Amino acid sequence: MATKLVTFRSQEEQTSQMSQAMELSSQIKKRKFTSSDEKTSYSDFYPIIPGDLMSVKEILDMPKLPQHRTWEILKDTMEADELRQRDKWTLFGNEAEKVEVEVIRNQHVVRTRVDRQALRRVAEKKAKEHMKYLEDLSMKAPDFPIPLRPHTVWEGMAVKLSCTLQGCPPPTVTWYKNGVPLSTSAQLWNYSLVQKHGLNSLEIRRCTAEDAGEYKVVAKSSLGEASTFATLLVNSYEGPKAGLAPAHMPIPAVEVEAQFESTFPPTFVKEEDTLTLHCSFSSALRPFQQDVSWFRDGQCLKPSNRLGLQTSLRSASLSLRGMHKEQEGFYSARLHTSDGVVEHRTYIYVKDASAAVLGGPGSPLQVEVSDVNKGYVSLRWQPPSADGASAVEGYYIERCDIGVSEWVRCNQDVQRMCCYPVMGLMENTIYQFRVCAVNQAGVGRPSRPTQPVLTCDPNEPSRTMVVKVDRGREIVITKDQLEGQIRVPFPPTNVRVCELSDTYAVLRWNEPEPRGREPLTFFVERSIEGKNSWQLTSLDMAVISPRFVEFGLQKGKSYCFRVRSVNKYGVSDPSVPSSPVSLRAALEPPPPACGVQAVRDTDSSILLLWKEPWDKESILGYYLYCSEAGKEEWRTINNKPITSNRFTVHGLTSRKQYVFRVKSVGRAGNSQYSEQSEPVMVKSAVRAPSPASGFALLLCTASEMLISWRAPAHNGGDPIRGYYLDQRQKARSAWREVNTAPVKERVYKVSNLLEGHYYQFRVFAANISGIGKPSEPSEFFQCEEWTMPQPGCPYDLEFREVRRSSLVLLWAVPLYEGQSAVSGYLVEISQGVESEEWIPVTSEPVQDTYLKVSGLNAGQTYRLRVSAVNQAGVGMPSLVSEPITTQTKPGTREMEIGVDNDGFIYLSFESADISENNLFVWSKNYREAIDATRVRMESKPNKSTLTFNNPTKDDLGLYTVEMSDDTDISSSYTFTAEDLERLTELGWHIRNPLIALKSGWNVDISEQGGVRLWLQTEALSNAAELQLILNDREISSTPARKINFDKANGLVEIQFEQLAREDEGSYTAQLRDGRAKNQFTLVLVDEKFRQTLAKAQANRRDWKRKSGPHFEEFLSWRVTGDCEMIMTCKVTNVNKDTKLRWFKDDVEITDIITDPSGVSIFTVPQVTKKEAGLYKAVVSDSRGEDESTLEMLGEEYERLLQHLSKQCALSAGPVRIQCTAEGFKLYCSLKYYLSFMKTSWHFKERRIDQDERTKPGSTMQKLWIEIFKPTENDKGKYILEMFDGVEAHKRSLDLSGQAFEDAMLEYQRLKQVAIAEKNRARVTKGLPDVVAIMEDKSLCLTCFADGDPDPEMFWMKNDMEIVTRDQYHISKEHKCSTLTINSVTMEDSGNYSIFVRNQYGSQTVNVTVSVYKHGEKPPPDAVEM
Repeated sequence: MATKLVTFRSQEEQTSQMSQAMELSSQIKKRKFTSSDEKTSYSDFYPIIPGDLMSVKEILDMPKLPQHRTWEILKDTMEADELRQRDKWTLFGNEAEKVEVEVIRNQHVVRTRVDRQALRRVAEKKAKEHMKYLEDLSMKAPDFPIPLRPHTVWEGMAVKLSCTLQGCPPPTVTWYKNGVPLSTSAQLWNYSLVQKHGLNSLEIRRCTAEDAGEYKVVAKSSLGEASTFATLLVNSYEGPKAGLAPAHMPIPAVEVEAQFESTFPPTFVKEEDTLTLHCSFSSALRPFQQDVSWFRDGQCLKPSNRLGLQTSLRSASLSLRGMHKEQEGFYSARLHTSDGVVEHRTYIYVKDASAAVLGGPGSPLQVEVSDVNKGYVSLRWQPPSADGASAVEGYYIERCDIGVSEWVRCNQDVQRMCCYPVMGLMENTIYQFRVCAVNQAGVGRPSRPTQPVLTCDPNEPSRTMVVKVDRGREIVITKDQLEGQIRVPFPPTNVRVCELSDTYAVLRWNEPEPRGREPLTFFVERSIEGKNSWQLTSLDMAVISPRFVEFGLQKGKSYCFRVRSVNKYGVSDPSVPSSPVSLRAALEPPPPACGVQAVRDTDSSILLLWKEPWDKESILGYYLYCSEAGKEEWRTINNKPITSNRFTVHGLTSRKQYVFRVKSVGRAGNSQYSEQSEPVMVKSAVRAPSPASGFALLLCTASEMLISWRAPAHNGGDPIRGYYLDQRQKARSAWREVNTAPVKERVYKVSNLLEGHYYQFRVFAANISGIGKPSEPSEFFQCEEWTMPQPGCPYDLEFREVRRSSLVLLWAVPLYEGQSAVSGYLVEISQGVESEEWIPVTSEPVQDTYLKVSGLNAGQTYRLRVSAVNQAGVGMPSLVSEPITTQTKPGTREMEIGVDNDGFIYLSFESADISENNLFVWSKNYREAIDATRVRMESKPNKSTLTFNNPTKDDLGLYTVEMSDDTDISSSYTFTAEDLERLTELGWHIRNPLIALKSGWNVDISEQGGVRLWLQTEALSNAAELQLILNDREISSTPARKINFDKANGLVEIQFEQLAREDEGSYTAQLRDGRAKNQFTLVLVDEKFRQTLAKAQANRRDWKRKSGPHFEEFLSWRVTGDCEMIMTCKVTNVNKDTKLRWFKDDVEITDIITDPSGVSIFTVPQVTKKEAGLYKAVVSDSRGEDESTLEMLGEEYERLLQHLSKQCALSAGPVRIQCTAEGFKLYCSLKYYLSFMKTSWHFKERRIDQDERTKPGSTMQKLWIEIFKPTENDKGKYILEMFDGVEAHKRSLDLSGQAFEDAMLEYQRLKQVAIAEKNRARVTKGLPDVVAIMEDKSLCLTCFADGDPDPEMFWMKNDMEIVTRDQYHISKEHKCSTLTINSVTMEDSGNYSIFVRNQYGSQTVNVTVSVYKHGEKPPPDAVEM
């Protein structure tokens, strides 16, 4: 409240002023005195400052009011009045003045008395209000600033437990001892309870052992509850001799600070339910730790009528009744320690309560009230996360008058935005507000009501001034009292639009000054910009606050507003119009988030990350949604918007895949869904494994130790990839690596040790995430060779099939057997973690390396160990197993045995808690592999089945299954002979039910060309089912194909009105009648289908063509002895107009011969590949048309080639021989040779393959084989075999005796001829035919020859030999000779020749030499030299 203090002048100044007032009293209008019950106007006896001298605003807004300012103004005013009234004063005499003075003195005395009474009433009222204000301020929940502290005393001593308590209203206090209310009536002389000035104490005058215990003080009030506690320890002087324990409560040697032992997990509660969070501590809270604080989203929580906080010696809890979505968030408990503060923090999810209507939206939240005025408030809220069956269309706003307790709707049309101005409220009334969302299904649940709001004038304190007078008195002056006699108010000022949306505008203005000293209302007018046409918009309501909401505006138009002040005296002039405004465009919902990414966190939570939109100014937060991958069943994660872009989602099902999406939240509503994230499986993120533990020495020699250890308790979410072992000697502190490469087995041989020395080991486990922390060091092992007779310790103890009352223990055989082989194992068990009492599980040693331990107590913790036994006795025990608690995990299933639908016996195991890389591992007797030839295994994501192919007695035994990465998931089953007999019989009955067949598939063709396929079985019931499959595709009835199923007669029919090529295939009728079933297949393909189709078409054609030309003989072919193919057909019922045309592949054939009898012939002399194709003959006239087709393709074409090959083979003549210079050539002539016909040559019944001495060949009319360089070995019978595809045709030649000798002589002769021809003398590089040379030049003729032996070479002229003489010169080199004629003359012209010869022959080459004179031209055909 803004107040201004005015201090009067000193006493002398007051006296002077009063005297002056008395002098002027004759000029002042007399007023009657007011009683003490009437309202006193301070203006009656204090000066009033006219408004023309100083405005009220100037007075109130002055930062510091001077002490003399008011009186100076008053003095000036009186002087002016004195001048104006001076003429009147002369009319009064001294007597009148005396009377006036006396009257004024009496008046002043009466007024002083009235003033004192009025001031006393005002002071009393203010004091009451102040006391109530102080009382409201002092309202506080119970709290212990100084809690109880623990005490330790001796018997007989006095002790006083004290604590201080604060709280308003004063709380009630109750003392407790060991949880029981403390009663002092039984020992009034010994107990004394005192409560004074907030100090509460309990005095025990003489302590005994019975007084020891925990004392607790509980304080309760209407605002909440608080407690404090402490422990009292009582020690005895006499100790055990007095029959008392030395200390009834042990005193710890070291007082340990409490830490969080168990905490509260993420919790899901529903609206209106109660939330309870509880945490316990590892030890009793120390005094400075007893103030456990609770926080929500960083805000400290205090006890209230709905929020309860409890703290005891070993635990603390929070209880919150009537939860709502605004209370969702991060809750944390903070515990003080000597090192600081330890905090446990988790998220509490508040789910929507049940919808008000089916498919209705959730309730809005965070409804806030602002800008509270006399008849106006502004509301804001956040949209709900759940839209319901359809999107949220808008909101309804409701208000409630606390005095009436009835909710009234504020808006008739739904409000789309998440804000709304409410006007038309009553002044000085307490209201609450709430909001309901609306969609197509209806109105949803209302939001949480706001805190009560009082509608009042917020400017009321600024119009009040407090004046301090003498003796501590105060006078309150309001601004209205300083306005003088003004009645009609001034116009408002500063009219403006303070809030603008797409549907309304909120006006705001300042109240006028002066106001007119009467209650004000306002008229609001509007006008379109540019038009001076003002309309009253507040006609239907009284505007009592300087706020107004205009809803009737049109979009696209600009408006101006002005306001008039109204009181009972009149209406002011209009205010200055506001600036023009127009409705803005509707706000769009915010853009959605993007880049949603889900990251594995734990087995029940996922870390969700996303990118915020680029425009995030209008975003209030984000709603998250999730669904199992592939199901599209989305559920809301949070019901309170999250302001960050990362969040850990809890409460997910382990080992299932989820997808996520995000919505942005804004005042305009929620955005569209973001793109969903990639599917992610809920499982723990991969971390480094925990340390290994439990070292054991399995075998020791003079320089080697075999060490084993336990696997880590947690593999970090990934299988252990290997181990690293370190060692150190006893006297050394440094560790040394044993292995640099990781080892997968948990057994390792350490070599190069010193005999007699002690060694210590530690191990590191590693997975894909990295290397974990080192294990605790082992004990020191001495390196000395073992010679003991007893066996070593078993190792690698593992648990399987842990259930409520049983478990299976597995172990590995010891590596050291002792003096004799191991004959059994002793298994011992101990209950409890620290118990050393070991009890044998069985009375006799166990022969196997596994044992099922039964008869255990559910929920108990056990440890086991195993010792090997031989003839020397019991060996050293194994390393004690890890503690195991006998309990059956939720969702655990056992192995099942049964018979599948095919009658096979199977074992199956199913588990939902498996990872994506986990595999089912089947074994026999926990260790033995199963013979893969006797079973088949099939695994699905969460189920594995072991099916026996043909089970016999060899398959009986114990079968086990476990997960490769989690052996805790395991089960077993003993397959017995009874099971085998029972299930084998059941499987036989399952496999054998068959529907009996009376008649198999039949194909009937009607005269009209229709085709009927049918079969008949035994009579079937009405529940029988039929499935017809054509080429792996189910078929049903169509107009061209009708299916009939007569169940009573067991008849199945398929009727084709006209069979087509798409009807070719395998028809399978699958019948099922209860458990009985059978199927029957008709293969209607290839030749069978073509025959059926041809016959059906023929019948149809025959039926249609009876009145027109038709084929009496359809297209056919035959092969003649001359290897020609002849195609023929015969037509009948023809006339002169009848035409017969042939086609091949739709191209007409013209080489057709047709005789008068109707026979048409097409001849192919030589068949090649181009003859393959579709042949068609069409006969037609005005009466109709008929056609015949022949497919010369595929098998038909191959059949033609086979027939041709046969005729070709039959046309083959005898095998003959032809001698050559290279050898023999055996050949056979035939009319036509086809490559389709396979030929081969044989010699002495053995096939001749092509090699260096043989070479087969062929032409269109001949087949041959060449035999190079024949010898006596080639004498014999030669056979030519020709295979036509069906049969072989042979031709032979007996090359022996005289025939062989004659052939050899001819071969030798031809060979010699060839040799002579090859070696005879001949010119290889000869002379030109004509040579021309000018006189006097030299002529050089060179010739090269060849032959073996080298030939003799002679030059001749005109048949006369030329020798070297005169101008002739002959030179000879190796196989080369040159004739040189120097200075030729005309006589040298003539015929020259060279003659070469040796013993095999000779050759002569001629050349003509023409000599011409100088100036002549050489002959044109000569070579010019």
